[in-house]
Amino acid sequence: MIMTLTIEWDSQARDFLRKLSKVIASRIVRKIDRDVCANVEHYLETLVGREEYKIRVGDYRLFVDYDKSKQLLIIRSIRHRKNAYK
Repeated sequence: MIMTLTIEWDSQARDFLRKLSKVIASRIVRKIDRDVCANVEHYLETLVGREEYKIRVGDYRLFVDYDKSKQLLIIRSIRHRKNAYK
């Protein structure tokens, strides 16, 4: 049985996405829908000293939680790389 990946967008991530230009926002959504859904574990990068993962999309970093057993990806927040780790 193949489980499909379920994606949830946290309200903080959705709010940030709305503030971005349409071009950048659509690039982020397209990357998640097309590439990350196809091979989620390839795009996840672990963060030192933190439980969550990051996904890089251009100059932006998406901080996510991933539950492999449930095939659930929760996008918690999005930040520009210059502000992502502060």
